[in-house]
Amino acid sequence: MAKKNGKAKKIALGVLIGYVLIMAIGYLGVSYYFSSHFLKGTTINGIDCSNKTVAEVKENIQEEIGTYKLRITEIDGKTETIAAGQLNLTYVDDSKVDDLMKEQNQWKWITAFSNKNTYELSCNTSYDADLVDGILNDMSCFQEENITAPADAYVQENGSQYEIVPEVEGNTLDREKVKAAVVDALDNGKTDINLEELGCYLKPSVYKDNEALVAEITALNKFMQTNLTYDFGDRTEVVNAAVIKDWIVKGEDGQYSVDQTKAAAYVQQLAYTYDTFGLTHEFTTSAGNKISLKGGDYGWVIKKQETTAALVQAITEGQTGTIKPVYLYEGKSRDTNDIGGTYVEISIQEQRMWCYKDGVLVVDTPVVTGNPNKGNGTPSGSVWAIDAMKQDAILKGEGYTQPVTYWMPFNGNVGIHDADTWRSEYGGEIYMASGSHGCVNTPTANAQKIFNTVEIGTPVIVY
Repeated sequence: MAKKNGKAKKIALGVLIGYVLIMAIGYLGVSYYFSSHFLKGTTINGIDCSNKTVAEVKENIQEEIGTYKLRITEIDGKTETIAAGQLNLTYVDDSKVDDLMKEQNQWKWITAFSNKNTYELSCNTSYDADLVDGILNDMSCFQEENITAPADAYVQENGSQYEIVPEVEGNTLDREKVKAAVVDALDNGKTDINLEELGCYLKPSVYKDNEALVAEITALNKFMQTNLTYDFGDRTEVVNAAVIKDWIVKGEDGQYSVDQTKAAAYVQQLAYTYDTFGLTHEFTTSAGNKISLKGGDYGWVIKKQETTAALVQAITEGQTGTIKPVYLYEGKSRDTNDIGGTYVEISIQEQRMWCYKDGVLVVDTPVVTGNPNKGNGTPSGSVWAIDAMKQDAILKGEGYTQPVTYWMPFNGNVGIHDADTWRSEYGGEIYMASGSHGCVNTPTANAQKIFNTVEIGTPVIVY
């Protein structure tokens, strides 16, 4: 019985040893397998390398590189891609996979079933760099019809004021920066780049909130606030933004001002249009006849230099309202008919004089004018202005000294005055034989009425 038990134990021990040998041989065999194959759960660059040889992993890496695409995001959200095939992108064996295999502990294949080994390798690649320029040339973002150039914000006149036209960002790329970004992505295995984030776009240099631009607008629009009205009686001239927009100039110091030459040209045109001094006047006589009167010294004359200076100042200050030119000579009415309703009318032929006050006849009187046969004819065919008014004057001339009560000269020594102290008759043909030295002899009572009606500057029409 004892012999049988001993024999059984020997058999059991043999079986156990056999199992152990079998397991050891199996373990050694599997370990040997993993000396050339990656352990279970090994991932390299996202590739499941379990049970794969180095050659198989390298082949998988090449396949993975063959699917490489670089996505390029542009400023408008549009994307374009560059594929491995366009660049002849290939894997360059740098033995890093071999090194991983050497570093692998093949004896731990049992624990590999529960453990994960993940590796990220910066695999060397090669591509044909000479192809990059051609690929960029074919990209949509480099096609002329798709490109909008950047533009600076600028000042623009819109008719009534100046405004800032905003900048245009555009989508023009700096080609060298794009190329550098693409090459960097290819060299480092990047799959996404954003050209805007990488600063590859050309940008405006001046934006709408630029301080200098805002200051410029403020200065310009101060000029454009100007709204002036020149009052010419029944006519007006308006100086506003539409008129002065071309008068504003920028100096070398960057400051804006009114172009003196253009302002002076405007005033010159005003003078050409509205000056009447010594020019032809159309006049309707008391008899209803329309006549033209040339010359004389009555009317309006704009002082151009002073008016220009005043206009420039008003524009500079952005003034509004009604203004008057600065005048050298002024008439009594600023209407088209600048003679107005208060004037003295003298007819040489009729030897008659009328005086009107605001259009109402005040005096209608016969007179005696200068003797034309002695070269003393009263100057006619013109409009004059009363130069002075004096009572109890003494008139002196060649061969005479004559006191008068009412004296109203209108052309040098020629004027209207009373003459009752030496005349008893007026009108008719008296002037042809016994006319004055050029003055208009008037009955004293009527001379007084005229004296009390007119003032210095009142027009005197002689025809």
